[in-house]
Amino acid sequence: MSHSPLTVMVVAGTRPEAIKLAPVVLALEASPYFEAQVALTAQHREMVDQVMSLFAITPRHDLNIIRPGQSLAELASRALMGLAGLVADDRPDVVVVQGDTTTAFAGALAAFYADVPVVHVEAGLRTGNPRSPFPEEINRRLITQLSDLHLVPTPANRTNLEAEGVDASQIVVTGNTVIDALLWTVERTTDYGDARLAGLDTDPRRVLVVTAHRRESWGPPMEAIGLALADLARAEPDLLIVFPLHPNPVVRQAILPAVEGLANVVALEPLSYGSFAALLRRAHIVLTDSGGIQEEGPSLGKPVLVMRDTTERPEAVRAGTV
Repeated sequence: MSHSPLTVMVVAGTRPEAIKLAPVVLALEASPYFEAQVALTAQHREMVDQVMSLFAITPRHDLNIIRPGQSLAELASRALMGLAGLVADDRPDVVVVQGDTTTAFAGALAAFYADVPVVHVEAGLRTGNPRSPFPEEINRRLITQLSDLHLVPTPANRTNLEAEGVDASQIVVTGNTVIDALLWTVERTTDYGDARLAGLDTDPRRVLVVTAHRRESWGPPMEAIGLALADLARAEPDLLIVFPLHPNPVVRQAILPAVEGLANVVALEPLSYGSFAALLRRAHIVLTDSGGIQEEGPSLGKPVLVMRDTTERPEAVRAGTV
C-alpha cells in the first residue's frame, strides 16, 4: 500500500538560512517520502536568489516582503502575515525553519498558529544574553518554544535545550548543515567574483578576509572597525585585506570612508556564496561578526577572530579555532 509523501514547507529569508537549508532541501527532493515546498520571504533578496541558483532549487513561493527602511516590527509582521497565508493555503504536514532570523521566528509562529508541527534546524545555540546578538538570540529562544523537533549541531546545544526543559526525545544531534553546503560548494567554485581578485591565486601576500554586519555593531562600533582596518593596512603593507561589504548602507557608511585610498584594502560588493567560499579557502585568517563563518572558517582550516562580545559557538572557542 503506497502513501502520499509528507509535504514539508521549508522557510528561508536570508542568505545564511538558504545556504544551511539547501542540503536539507536537496535531501528532501531526493527522497520519495517527502515533497519539499520552499517558501522565501526574501529578507535578503539578491543574495538569496544567488543561493537558490547555485543549488538549483526552485522556490514554490516568494513573498518578497522587503521594503526600503522598514523596521524590525514591520519586517516581522509582513513575514508573519505572508507565511501564515501560505501555511493556511498549502496545509503542509510540517514546517522547517532554520536558525534565528526574523523570518525563522515568523515561520515558526505561523505554523504554530495553524497547528502544524515545527522542525527547527540549528537549534539550541545560546549566548546567554538576550540582546546579543540582536534580535537573533531572542528569536531562537522563542522558536524553541514553538518547535516540536529540535535538530542541534552539537551535544552542547542539546544540553542547552535540556536545561530549558525541552524533552530529550525531541532533540536530535545532527551536526551543522552549513558544513555540507560549504564542502559541496568549494568543490565546484573557483571564481572569486570580482576582477580585482583575478590574480589572487598567485598573489604572495597574506589575505585577511573581513565581514561585518551585526545590528548591535551599527554606529560607533562599526566605525571603529573601519578605523582599525585602516590602521592595520598602514602597519602591514604586505597584508591584503578583502572586505565583501554587506548591502546595508549603515555598514558601508561606517567602513568606506575609513579605508578609502588604501591600496591593500579591497572593499567589494557582496559576493555570491560560491565566490565567497572560494575566497574563504584562499584566506590566511578571517575577521568577522558572523555566526556561520565561525563554523565555515575552521572547517577549511582557517583561524577566525570574532568581533563580538559573546558567541553562541563556545565549542569553537574551546577548540582554539575561534
